[in-house]
Amino acid sequence: MPDDAVVRVNNLPTPDSVVFRGRDEALAVLEALPAAGAGVVAQSVRGLGGVGKSTLVLHHARRFLAAGGGPVWWVDAESASKLVAGLAGLATALNPVHAGLPLEEAAQWAVVWLQGRTGWLLVLDNAEDPADLDPYLGRLTTGQVVITTRRDLPWRDLGTPLRLDTLTPEAAVEVLREITGSADGSELGRLAEELGYLPLALQQAGAYLAQTRTSPGGYIALLRRDPTGVLATTAPGDPQQRTIAQLWGVTLKAMRTADPHSVDLLRILAYCGPDPLPRTVLDGALETRRAVDHALGVLAAYSMITLTETSVTVHRLVQAVVRATILSSTPPPPVRGIRRLLPGRRPPAPPHPGFTMLSLLSEAMPYGSPDDVQTWPVWQMLLPHIQAMVTHDEIVDSHPDFAFVLGMSAFYLQERGQAAQALPFNELALAISEAALGPDHPRSTVCLGNLARTFSDLGRPADALPLEERALAIAEAALGRDHPITISCLSNLATTLRALGRPAEALPLSERALAISEAALGPDHPDTAIRLGNLASTLNDLGQHPEALPLQERALAITEAALGPDHPTTARRLGNLAATLSNLGRPTNALPLEERALAITEAALGPDHPDTAIRLGNLASTLNDLGQHPEALPLQERALAITEAALGPDHPDTAIRLGNLATTLSNLGRPTNALPLEERALAITEAALGPDHPITISSLGNLATTFNDLGRHAEALPLEERALAISEAVLGPDHPDTGLRLGNLATTLNNLGRPTDALPLKERALIIIETGLGPSHPDTAACLANLATTFRDLDRHAEALPLEERALAITEAALGPDHPATARRLGNLTTLRRFLAGDADDDTSV
Repeated sequence: MPDDAVVRVNNLPTPDSVVFRGRDEALAVLEALPAAGAGVVAQSVRGLGGVGKSTLVLHHARRFLAAGGGPVWWVDAESASKLVAGLAGLATALNPVHAGLPLEEAAQWAVVWLQGRTGWLLVLDNAEDPADLDPYLGRLTTGQVVITTRRDLPWRDLGTPLRLDTLTPEAAVEVLREITGSADGSELGRLAEELGYLPLALQQAGAYLAQTRTSPGGYIALLRRDPTGVLATTAPGDPQQRTIAQLWGVTLKAMRTADPHSVDLLRILAYCGPDPLPRTVLDGALETRRAVDHALGVLAAYSMITLTETSVTVHRLVQAVVRATILSSTPPPPVRGIRRLLPGRRPPAPPHPGFTMLSLLSEAMPYGSPDDVQTWPVWQMLLPHIQAMVTHDEIVDSHPDFAFVLGMSAFYLQERGQAAQALPFNELALAISEAALGPDHPRSTVCLGNLARTFSDLGRPADALPLEERALAIAEAALGRDHPITISCLSNLATTLRALGRPAEALPLSERALAISEAALGPDHPDTAIRLGNLASTLNDLGQHPEALPLQERALAITEAALGPDHPTTARRLGNLAATLSNLGRPTNALPLEERALAITEAALGPDHPDTAIRLGNLASTLNDLGQHPEALPLQERALAITEAALGPDHPDTAIRLGNLATTLSNLGRPTNALPLEERALAITEAALGPDHPITISSLGNLATTFNDLGRHAEALPLEERALAISEAVLGPDHPDTGLRLGNLATTLNNLGRPTDALPLKERALIIIETGLGPSHPDTAACLANLATTFRDLDRHAEALPLEERALAITEAALGPDHPATARRLGNLTTLRRFLAGDADDDTSV
C-alpha cells in the first residue's frame, strides 16, 4: 500500500452527535501530546460512563487525521480478546493478506508494523484491565496511544491521567440549545441541571426532545417519574444511540462481580445529595470500616463516584437510576416509633438503603445544640444530604425518625439566619411527628415550638401564636406545669405576644417561666439567663426600664460564665443590656457594650448574618443618641442591606432598618432623603404586623416627624393623632411611648400655630415621661424644652425659663457638654435670658 494511502487508513466511528461543546481545555491537553518519541507517548482519559471520554478522543483523532497524521486506528479494549481483534483489524487494513492469519499473529504483526513507523495514533477505547494492555504499551513507543477508561486504576507508564468531569452549566445549555433548536435558556438550564450536566445524558435528552417535540419541562417530569426507563430510551428512529442506562448497567454488573458490597454501598449513597459527603458518615454503612473503604475503592475504580481522602460524591443521575431499581424491588418497611439516634448506638440497618442513609446522617449530626458555631462546618456538609432526603416520599412517609433530623437541621438554619430555608423543614417535621405520634404527644410540642419560632423569625408572629398556645396546652397536660419543656413553651408564647405588641399579656407568662426555671434548674443555669432576658425585654416593652436593668445584668453574667465571652448568645445579652441602658438615657454606658457585641457577632456569625445587622443598627442608634450622626450613617446603611438580603424587602425587621436609616438622615439634615424610607417602612409594618402594632406606632410617628422637618405640618397632624390613639389603646395612657406620642402631637400643633391646644398635651407628656423614665432622663429634658417652647409661643417667657434651665442641666449631665442637644439647650436658654433682659427677640429651636 502506498505511503499516502497508509496515512489515510482509519476506522474512526461516526460521532454520537455533531454538537461538541465545553471541552476546549481537554482537547488542548491531547493536542499537546507529541506524535512520536523515544519513549511511550500515551495518555489515559478517565471518567464516569457518559461523561464524554470517547467523544473527546474521537474529536482529537479526527483533528489528528486532518492534520496529516496517520494511520489512526480505533480499538475496543474492553477485554483482551477485543483488543487482539482490533489490532488484527489494523493488520488487515494495512495489508489484506493478513485477513487469513490467526488473530493473535495478525495483532503481533500490527504492533511490529507500528514500531517501525512514526506519526500514527492508536485509540484503546473503554479499557478495563491494565494487564490487557501491558503486552503492547511498552512496545509502542514511536507514535501516540490514547486510552479511554472508566477504571481509576494505576495504568503504568501513562503519566498524569486526564480526568473528565461534567460540563459547565453554560456549555450544557449550549449543547441542548444546538440539538433542540430551542431558545428557552431558562427551561434548558433546568433540564441541564436535572441531568447533572452529563454530556451523554444531554445528547440523549436533546435528541429525544428534537424528535418528539417534547418540552424540557415534560422531559424532566418523565425523568423524575421513571429515570431508568427514560435513560434507557433512545430518540425515535435512532435505535443505535448509546444510552446512559446501557453504559451503567454494564458497569454495575462488573462491580457486583468485583465486590458485591460496592453495589450495596452505592444503593445507600443513592439517597444522599449529589454534593460531597464526608467519608466518616459511611463508617457504619457496612460491617467494618475496612469493608466500606474497599467498596468505595471499587466504586471509584469504576468512576461511579468521585472519591477523595475526606469525601464521596455521586452523580445525580447515577443516584436516580439506582433508586429506581431499589423502589421497584423493595417493599416499604413498617412505620417505627420516633427515637433519638444517639451517636454510636445506631440500630441494625433497616432493609431499605434510604433508611440506612438516614440513620448514618443522624449519627453524623454534631451532638448538642446547633447554636454552637464550632459545629457549623459539619452541619453545612451534612445539610445538602438531609435536604436530599426530603425529596424521597418513601423516607418521609415511612420513617418518623426523620422529624428529629429535620428539626435539628432547621435549628441550624435559623441560627445561620436562614429562617426561610428552615420553614419547610419545620413544617414537614411537625407533619411527620403528628402522623406518627398523634397531635397531643409531647414530642409534637417541640415541633410546634420550632415552627412557631420560624414564623416569628420570618416576621409572622400572628402565625406563630396559635402554635405556641397549642404547644403550651399540650405540655402542661402531658408533662406538668413545671417541666422544662413547659417552661420553654411559656417563654416562647410570651415572646410571641411581645412581638404582637401585647407585652401586658406576656408579663405573667415571663414571670412564671423565670420562677419555674430558677426552681428547677437553679439561678445560674443558661436557660435561667434566657428567662431573665425575656422578662427584662417584656418590662422594657412596658416602659419599665429600671426594673429591666438588673435582670439584663444578671442574664449577661450567667451567659458569659456558662458560654464564654465570645459566644453569639453573650453578644445578644450585651446588646440587650445596652438597649436597656439607652432606654434609661445612658448611651455613654451603652456604647462599649454595643461595640463589643458587634465584634463578637461579626466574628462568630459572619458579616452578612441578620444578627450582625441588629448589632450594627443598635450601635448606630446609640451613636445617634450621642449626637454622632455621621458615624451612625454607614452602619445603618449596611444594616439595611444585610437585613433586606437575608430576610427580604417586606420583613418587619427591614422596616425597622429603613426607619432607623431615615432617622439618621433626618438628624443629618436630609429629610427629603428620609421621607421615602419612612413611607416604605410604614407600608411594610402595617402589612406585616397590622395597623395597631407598637412598631406601626413608631413608623407613624417617624413619618410625621419627617413631614414636620419638611415643613409639611398639616400632613404630619393626622399621623400623630393616629399614633397617639393607638399608643393609648395598646400600651396604656401612662406608657413612656404614649408620653412621646403626646409630645410629638403637641409639637405639630405648635408648628401649626396652635400653642393653646399644644400646652395640655405637653404638660401631660412631661408628667408621663418623668414618672416613667425619671427626672434625669434625656427624654425628660426634651419634654421640658418642648413645654418651654409652648410657653414662649404663648408669651409666658418667665414660666419657660426654669424649664429651659432644668432641661440644659439634665442634658449636659446625661449626654455631656459637647452633645448637639446640649448645644441646642444652651442656645435656647441664652436666647431666652437675653429676651427677658430686653436685649433680643425670642427665637428658639427645640
